Amino acid sequence: MQKRALGKGNLEVSALGLGCMGMSFSYGPPPDRNEMIKVLHAAVDRGITFFDTAEVYGPFTNEDLVGEALAPYKGKVVIATKFGFNLNPDGSPGWQGLNSRPERIRLVAENSLKRLRVDAIDLFYQHRVDPNVPIEDVAGTVKELIAEGKVKHFGMSEAAAATVRRAHAVQPVTAVQNEYSLWFRRPEEELIPMLEELGIGMVPYSPLGKGFLTGKIDESTSFDKTDFRNTLPRFTPEARKANQRLVDLLGKIAKQKNATPAQIALAWLLAQKPWIVPIPGTTKLHRLEENIGAVEVDLSKQDLEQIENAAAEVKIEGARYPEHIEKMTNL
Repeated sequence: MQKRALGKGNLEVSALGLGCMGMSFSYGPPPDRNEMIKVLHAAVDRGITFFDTAEVYGPFTNEDLVGEALAPYKGKVVIATKFGFNLNPDGSPGWQGLNSRPERIRLVAENSLKRLRVDAIDLFYQHRVDPNVPIEDVAGTVKELIAEGKVKHFGMSEAAAATVRRAHAVQPVTAVQNEYSLWFRRPEEELIPMLEELGIGMVPYSPLGKGFLTGKIDESTSFDKTDFRNTLPRFTPEARKANQRLVDLLGKIAKQKNATPAQIALAWLLAQKPWIVPIPGTTKLHRLEENIGAVEVDLSKQDLEQIENAAAEVKIEGARYPEHIEKMTNL
């Protein structure tokens, strides 16, 4: 597995990471825990060293799973987790608004250290920007945690370029995690140029469009009632039908390259910048191996131009999130 550095933050990880959320949260009933531990071990065996979780995934169960599975690989893997929400007091899935107050950040750090079974959190993201807490206070609190040896690197998620810049002035930001893929390209407008200027890495989540860009979902696909994609405007049958054109495009290019649509979508991201590290999630070993194969797909300048020209003709239909969730992004 190739390695990449996340910006100038001196954090080297595998070129492809693994998003762990779906192993216990969001995409229908949680899979068997022991099976997920096997998938996590298989990921390490195949060269993946970068794993993404958060306290809100479950809540808590995903961090606990990742902590148990990766305990044998202490010091050999990088685990990223996140703070930023008030969780439901009864422990049920979901949250009760944003909370990045310093005391909350510290509490999450202490609890995440225990669940992840580590001495320091490798990469600690603010999950969503809290408009009620100055970003300088957030960055300052993480700076203190780094000085105390409890955190190694500071990250931000779904933050606007100007907000990242302000935080970075207090505590250097190692990576920004935002949705980025062929079907959501807003980061190209302001965020990516700013990251390049400041030497900050980018970690695209949902690099396969929450499964849509794999070509395995169409307008007739039905999801489990607990699958959060049922709530997303971009996943209505009408939107899926309209957006099929993008998947067809990926399939065409995939055939030319003897690859799969998912591999082309990931290879396209990897080709954008050398400091971009996508974190596709999966619960299946064969999908893990398929995703890893994307690292070996070489897209020439001509291939990238072909993708660019064809993608420019596809208008993506449907908002990516319901309005109340979208309001928490790009702050």
